[in-house]
Amino acid sequence: MIPWQQLSRILFLLLLVITVGVIGYMVIEGWPLLDALYMTIITVSTVGYGEVHSLSAAGRLFSIVLIIGGVGVMFYALTVLVQYFVEGHFRNIFGRHRMKEKIAKLKGHIILCGYGRVGREVARVFESEGTPFVVIELDQETVNRATDSGYLCLQGNATSDEILNEAGIQRARGLVAALGSDADNLYITLSAKGMRPDLFVVARASAEESEAKLRRAGADRTILPFRIGGRRMAMLTLRPLVVDFIDTTMYSHGHEFMLEDIVVGPDSPLLGVTVKQGLECCGAIAILAVKKKDGTLLTSPAMETLLELGDELVMIGTREQLRVVEGSV
Repeated sequence: MIPWQQLSRILFLLLLVITVGVIGYMVIEGWPLLDALYMTIITVSTVGYGEVHSLSAAGRLFSIVLIIGGVGVMFYALTVLVQYFVEGHFRNIFGRHRMKEKIAKLKGHIILCGYGRVGREVARVFESEGTPFVVIELDQETVNRATDSGYLCLQGNATSDEILNEAGIQRARGLVAALGSDADNLYITLSAKGMRPDLFVVARASAEESEAKLRRAGADRTILPFRIGGRRMAMLTLRPLVVDFIDTTMYSHGHEFMLEDIVVGPDSPLLGVTVKQGLECCGAIAILAVKKKDGTLLTSPAMETLLELGDELVMIGTREQLRVVEGSV
């Protein structure tokens, strides 16, 4: 929309010109209000209609001044309107084009479906972690909020295969279905898994009965915000220090230690060694859990546990130590 201050200025100038014209004709020519208003409008708009009454010399001089002022104001208003619509139109076209080019270059990103209250918090965490992601949102105002925050965003229905392809689902590492409707999240999960069976999908559920349906649709994880909130409130009441520790290691930047989920890759120094050997060679603080390729979860794994390709580790350590474990340095 046109900025309110600029629109107010245009309306004020138009009303000022009309008011001055009406008063001028009433005072100089002694015309009634309707005749003065009609003469002012046809003079300012330059439509070329004939004069309502014969004008005196003073009336003609006043008309000249009114035409100059009125045409100037009308030209200014028209220029502002044309500039806004033309520039806005081309800005939107080029903006969308640049956005699509950036999205086309992404690889290993996450697709975030929905930018409501839950989606905004998810985006904030992704941004703080430096994780590339794309937002899909249907509502135009919500899209504007996402782009104003500097996020890559596509406007469209996230249940559409076309929009998912445009978001780069074939190159993505995961998808978050965070819409307010369980039915929409279910349909998104079905579409995403149909296009990429190996894609990791996290889906939001508003009702407990929807959780099982999302699981059957292929969601790898389901989240009920009210349940998470209730558990957190309970844990803050019972074990506040534990919650503070987890928040510090998981969400706070600038602290020495981090809690991280790491996959043992082909370049990882942990490949083919035991937990004890891995800790000795990498200097990591601790391996809290190991999830084997067959899905077995080992909490507090034994030092003799062999680490294999594809194993997932929950580790705590400094950022530098964890980068070494990932094989990125």
